[in-house]
Amino acid sequence: ADTPGFQTQYRNALNQAMNRAVTQALAEVDLVLWLVEARKFTPADARILPLLPRDKPVVLVVNKVDTVVDKTDLLPYLQSVSGQYPFAEIVPLCAEKEKDALRLPAILKPYLPPGEPWFAEDDVTDRSSRFLAAEIVREKMFRLTGDEIPYAVAVTIESFEEDGEMFRIGAVIWVDRDTHKPILLGKGGEHIKRIASEARQDMEKLFGRKVFLNLWVKVKGGWADDARLVKQFGYE
Repeated sequence: ADTPGFQTQYRNALNQAMNRAVTQALAEVDLVLWLVEARKFTPADARILPLLPRDKPVVLVVNKVDTVVDKTDLLPYLQSVSGQYPFAEIVPLCAEKEKDALRLPAILKPYLPPGEPWFAEDDVTDRSSRFLAAEIVREKMFRLTGDEIPYAVAVTIESFEEDGEMFRIGAVIWVDRDTHKPILLGKGGEHIKRIASEARQDMEKLFGRKVFLNLWVKVKGGWADDARLVKQFGYE
């Protein structure tokens, strides 16, 4: 499971839900990968150490080693980190390099016990079409707005109906501040039109049929602090 990052600074309901996802995953998996950035070990990283399990292997993946000009600078960093926890492996790499991306699975394979597959060979996901539609909208929204919109944004599918050879989908983007709504809408609605257009095209490729997509932006102030709404919006 690719978990969210463990949140150590903010304690709202959304972040608490994300932290529960992390701790639950740590209890269920056979192998843990912990991703850190080369030459950086922050106080937030230190607070993760007590969460790491002692009864299963933990591999520390040190990313962005390409940003270290003098590779001898890595040695004292790696020695310092290795002294804080009995890692099964410490793997320095650059995730953007294909050779490193291929090297990592080979390192991890000996730690993974053989077992029966959980899903059929031709299954591509265990998520519903509604979930995938919402995620496509979220992706397009973040690609268009960049850092202008915080990640405490939810997308809900209000309707998902089959109409002959077409899917009719109604989705809502929920923001928690009035100031975020005009950013998503854009001048003359240009942003929301582009989000809807690109999302619809990806949905049609995924579902293999025409899609009619209605998209709205609504404000629900403080929803990330409301445990009930966090669950309603699909974060648990």
